[in-house]
Amino acid sequence: MEDPMYSLQDVIRCDLCETPVPPKHCDICHIHLCEACVWEHLSDESKDHYIVPFELRGIITKCTKHSTEVCTQLCTTCNIPICPLCVASSEHEQHKKEDILTLFEIKRKLMQTDLQDLEKSIYPRYQEAATNIPVQRADVNKRSQKLTTALDKEGEALHTEIDTIIQGMKSQIDDMDAQHIAAIDQQEDAINLTIPEITQTILNLKRLLDTSDVCLVSEYTSRTEEFRSFPAWFHVTLPTFTPQEINREQIHQQIGSLSELAITFLLDEPQILTDIQTEYRDLHSVSCLSDSDLWTRGYNDKILRLYNLQGELLRSVQTKSGDKPWDIAVTRSGGLVYTDYYDSSINLVSGTQIQRLITLRGWRPRGLCSTSSGDLLVIMRSYDDETPTKVVRYAGSTEKQSIQWDDQGKPLYTSTYNNKYLSENRNLDICVADFDADAVVVVSAAGKLRFRYTRPSSTPWKSFRPCGITTDSLANILTSDWHNNHIHIIDQDGLFLRYIHNCGLQGPQGLCVDSRDNLFVAEYSTGKVKKLQYYK
Repeated sequence: MEDPMYSLQDVIRCDLCETPVPPKHCDICHIHLCEACVWEHLSDESKDHYIVPFELRGIITKCTKHSTEVCTQLCTTCNIPICPLCVASSEHEQHKKEDILTLFEIKRKLMQTDLQDLEKSIYPRYQEAATNIPVQRADVNKRSQKLTTALDKEGEALHTEIDTIIQGMKSQIDDMDAQHIAAIDQQEDAINLTIPEITQTILNLKRLLDTSDVCLVSEYTSRTEEFRSFPAWFHVTLPTFTPQEINREQIHQQIGSLSELAITFLLDEPQILTDIQTEYRDLHSVSCLSDSDLWTRGYNDKILRLYNLQGELLRSVQTKSGDKPWDIAVTRSGGLVYTDYYDSSINLVSGTQIQRLITLRGWRPRGLCSTSSGDLLVIMRSYDDETPTKVVRYAGSTEKQSIQWDDQGKPLYTSTYNNKYLSENRNLDICVADFDADAVVVVSAAGKLRFRYTRPSSTPWKSFRPCGITTDSLANILTSDWHNNHIHIIDQDGLFLRYIHNCGLQGPQGLCVDSRDNLFVAEYSTGKVKKLQYYK
């Protein structure tokens, strides 16, 4: 409803001088006042006055116990307006009291913030999740059909001897489908229970924002944080069928097996387990040597440092060239490799020795990672700034693979100066955080583009600048968004799962995970490494 104060048909004016749109109101005399007339009105000492902002008019009431007094405070213990005489009385002596105008303004601001948060952020997330439920159900049937087809093919090869075993495995699929559907139903129930509550809360807030009843307003309690905790996050590790070569004599052992259905729930609020303060002013990278020891790198520091979880410095190593390193990675054998952008080299730290593994010609190395097979993946930029950036796979110092173009002959990665980081996923995909493309670019082990992840359409943040990147044991991809101080988690097919944005992260950059899927985050702004738990 339009405020009559601003209606073109009936402009509210100062009752003393006719100035339009007066900002003040005397809640005792019930007249509107401009700033210039406030003091003139107060000069009439024959009666009491109480000046309030125009938009808060009508909230001051006469005291029910002292008819000549007005209530300027609220006894929050009793939740009733009280006058100065009430304040001085023994009845409210030990009670907590608040100025009515101050309390009203604080509550109004809280309600306005909550309303905006609910309408713009929280409610759309629930709507999006509810819309995605049918898709999840369809995916269950689709994936299960693939498994059933594989089982049927195997059954045809074994004929009637294995019918009983095949039927048993199909029953396993049905049981696991029931578990999966039950988990989805649980999520849907939680969402459907919460959406009406949010809808009602929004309606209540809108009504409260229009009321001048201070008692109703005082009773308002925010439920925004309750709704912000999104219900029933879970991750599904889908079963697969592993066939075996048929051995008629040992058919029961040779038929193959179905992996277990694993439903892993993501914590709605990841927990910080450890906070390690390093010596860097601008921390950039972190790489796990073990579950308890971490190699680190700073942006403008030529020293590589190894810390334990207690924050103790275990080792310091200066780069061979004396220039700053551009990225670090721990090899399968426990060695530390780093890229030296300025002398175009890739180096291995082993014990007290630094060995130059690779010297590039015409290219400068940027991010790197050690793969499950023991290879090195290196992303590198050309000297000429025109040739597209590429990812190269090395076995030792021998180049095995170069990844640079998509199927249409277009560059996969931007050629700009800003750094890029990469990680190999559990399914052997190569994942690159391309800062200047505002995207995570994922290709298969063969170098074929699988997808580009930018950001979910419902995100409240307009920008996405991925920096660090890592993957976990469930083949999820985690990338840090330095500009917005949060981390995206997506699955191996590029589906957005959730954000990590409520841990007080400040300039998150490099990422790595340990053997238990704990996440380590290098904070550029604080020089800290934070260890986070994000799975239940």
